[in-house]
Amino acid sequence: MTTGSKLKARRKQLGLTLEELAGHIGVTRQTLSRYENGVIANIPMERIERLAAAMQTTPGELLGWQDNDFLEYQPNRRVPILGRISAGLPLYAEEQVEGAIWVEVGGAGEYFALRVKGDSMNAAHIFEGNLLIVRKQDIVENGEIAVVMIDDNDATVKRFHRQGHIVTLLPQSTNPEHLPQIYDTRKTAVRVIGKVIKNEIIFE
Repeated sequence: MTTGSKLKARRKQLGLTLEELAGHIGVTRQTLSRYENGVIANIPMERIERLAAAMQTTPGELLGWQDNDFLEYQPNRRVPILGRISAGLPLYAEEQVEGAIWVEVGGAGEYFALRVKGDSMNAAHIFEGNLLIVRKQDIVENGEIAVVMIDDNDATVKRFHRQGHIVTLLPQSTNPEHLPQIYDTRKTAVRVIGKVIKNEIIFE
């Protein structure tokens, strides 16, 4: 199968329209149709990566580097959707829960979904309105994307780094207004809420 035919097959398997998928990756419906029909054969790698993320697969599968067929997406866990996380409230407080979503996750653990607000992580393909699937844990490795609470403010999603008492939360954004946030844990309370394990593309 060509890359275009793989794109089309996967999109239909997930029940997405051309308009829905094109809107998410930032191209027109006509451009996506040209990708699928092979009119445009050399698709930029950055768009291949965004297409793969949107369709819950890998760039290698779309490009034919992997011979296996697309695995069927099998949601197996119902997790609460949190509109926000605030200090002083239980994680799943009623005023924070917007609903629930079925997702496919492996292994034990406690999970929740957090709706993305803002553009501080858009360069990591984490866009406003998406749902992040988060495994609740209080420790993450340097370089991982985490949900972190600073003092008594709402939680933030950033790439986490810690060296001694210094925690740096790094945005990944095309917006230059977003700068690294640096905290001394001896002066500021920094608490990891969980690790982002999936970025669910939501078409509503």
